[in-house]
This record gives sequence, C-alpha cells and structure tokens, in this order.
Amino acid sequence: MFKKLITFAKNGAIRQTFGYYFLFICLGLDMAIVGPTLPALAEQTGSGLGRMGLLFLAGSAGYTLGTMIGGRIFDRVRGHPVMGIAQLFVAALIILVPFTPWLWLLLVILVCKGFAEGLINTGANTLLVWTHGEKVGPFMNGLHFFFGLGAFLSPLLVAQVIGVAGGYRWAFWALAAFAALVGLRMLTLPGSPQPAHADESKTVPGVRGPIPYPLVIAAMLFLFFYVGAEITFGGWVYTYAVTLKLASAAGAAYLTSAFWLAFTIGRLLSIPAATRFTPKQIISAALVCCLSILAIGIIFSGSGAVLWELAIGLGFCMAPIWPTGFTLAGRSINLTSRISSVILLGDSFGGMILPTLVGQVIEGSSPRAMIYLVFGSLVLNSLAFAGMLRLRPVKPLSTT
Repeated sequence: MFKKLITFAKNGAIRQTFGYYFLFICLGLDMAIVGPTLPALAEQTGSGLGRMGLLFLAGSAGYTLGTMIGGRIFDRVRGHPVMGIAQLFVAALIILVPFTPWLWLLLVILVCKGFAEGLINTGANTLLVWTHGEKVGPFMNGLHFFFGLGAFLSPLLVAQVIGVAGGYRWAFWALAAFAALVGLRMLTLPGSPQPAHADESKTVPGVRGPIPYPLVIAAMLFLFFYVGAEITFGGWVYTYAVTLKLASAAGAAYLTSAFWLAFTIGRLLSIPAATRFTPKQIISAALVCCLSILAIGIIFSGSGAVLWELAIGLGFCMAPIWPTGFTLAGRSINLTSRISSVILLGDSFGGMILPTLVGQVIEGSSPRAMIYLVFGSLVLNSLAFAGMLRLRPVKPLSTT
C-alpha cells in the first residue's frame, strides 16, 4: 500500500494535475473575495457602493483579454512557467488591493489581475486536456470542483478576519501568500504537456476544413449561456430574496452561501459520475433537472421555502455542466490552446454581459424577472448543447 502511494505521488501527470487544482483554488478564492469586501473597499477608495460594480466589470474585461491572448501563448511556449509567472503577478497585485486609495487605480489593478487570471484559466483547462487526453472527464470535473471550493471558502476567510486588527486586509494578504506559494510551485513543476494534435492543417473527421468553426462556436455559446445563468443566479439571488421579502438580509446571505455550497458538493460528486456516464448523459440530466427546478420556482415564486429548495437544487444540478461541456468539446475537436481560448471567451463574455443585462431588466421591471432570465439562458444553453451534439464527429477524437 505504501509503495502504491509513493508511485502515485511520483506520477508526473498526477503532480501536474494537482498543480492545476491549486491554481483553481486560488482562482476561486480571488474571484469570490471582492463581494464580501465591497463595503470596505468603497470606504477605502472614498467611493459609493453604486460605483463599486465597476470592479466586477474591470476584472472581467482583463480576464477576457487574458483568455484571448492565452490561446496564442500555450501552443508556442511551455505552459508551466507562463502560469507560474502569471500566478506570482496575481499575488503581487492582490497585496496592493487593500493599500489602494483611489478607485481608478484599483480598477487598473483589477484589469491587470484579471488578465493574468485569464491566462491561468486558459492554461489550466487546456493543459489538463493535453495531460489526460480522452480520460480527462473526471479530472476536468475535479479542476472545477476546486474552483468552487475556493469560492466557497473565500467569504469564510473574510469573516474570520473582520474582528482582527487590519480587518479585511488580512484576507487579501493571506490569499496573496498562498497564491505566491502556488506560483513558485508552478515554476518548478517539470514536464509541461504539449498538444497531441499540434498540426492544425489536419482535418477533423466528419468536419469540413482544418478547424470545425461551427462546432467551436456552438461550444462557445454553450459556455456563454451557462456561465450567464450561473453568475446571474449566484449574484442576484440575494437581491431577489430581500426585495421580494422572501428572506431577511441575513437569511438572503445564508441563501447565497447555500447555493454555492450545493454547487461545490455537486462538483465533487460529478467526479465519480464522469467515470460512469458519458458527457451527453450528464449534461442532458443536469439541464432537465435545472429547468424543472426553475419551473417550480416560477410557479411558486412567492414562497420562501421553495426559494431555498430552488437555490440548493439549482446549485447542485448546475455544477457538472461547465466541466462536462468542455470535456465534450475536447473529445470533438483537436483542442489547441488557441481553439480553447476561443471557446473560453464564451465563459468570459457570459460572466460579463448577461448579469449586467439582468441588472438593467430588474431595475426597469421586477426582481421576479431574474428567474425567467436564468430559465431562458439555460434553454438557450440546451440549444447550444444540441448544436454541439449535432456538429461533433460521428467518431469522437482520440486525444491521447
């Protein structure tokens, strides 16, 4: 048994995989730390809370740019040093956040930090596919489980340091220290994987041309509508519950935490599920459950108890959709980092555009519109999924 553990620890693919997992814990921690610290950052910069929404837009803009640039980098150079340097850059910028007295400078920092995180996101997803090939399914679910774990732990970290001298600043500094250690580990991690199909002049069986653009666009739209639904519900359910008097302010906060906790548990359980079921089966079941739960939430929109069931059920059922959809794309396309970055733009734009539009609609009508818009986004997500299934090669690609 001990020898098996030693052999497992020495496995290069496993060491690389855990390196990517630690990167995604940092990504989840960092992306979730802004929300709980918004009031403190507003006071720090002398800004109203209304203007602090620009922080999310700035981070998303940099993230999108990093995702686009990342596609041109990882096909050409070794990925581990790039991600290690990007992670150290993120750590340095996190240290600066609680020291920045001006909103404009804080926005610049978040754009730059988002750019580096976009590189990390593209690199980790792509290199994980290159590492495990057609067996990537459970590993991809694991990667995004660790993102959910980081996002769940981040508010707890902030809560622990509120009463300490220095307060919220310690949360940023602790995160920066952890991020720096992960960055140093990536710099020393050997054996950056390379694409199995580096020659893009080769055609994909069953698809015309060197790159199956319709399938790439379908995969991009799949992530766009899914991420839009996820971020919209997670970001607006607090306002929905409080405005409609379905929960107190504290109850709405716990409701939001319940959504992300269920989401994290769903990501964990999706790891063994990926070894037993195909991506088509997992995504189909998850989407049917999500739409059914949302339909019940629409019918009983005045019930606080139903809203709790909606948040927990939706978080759990949404969890496997993103990583399983990306795995499906990896089995259908010669997944170079450039193609990965195009597909991941759907993630970036979904998190940027749809939640902003929802805010405008809610302001002009009613918070009840949020549930309808999430439902509509997942319907479009289902259509994009159907497009992926229709456009993918009859015989899935082997990426080993």
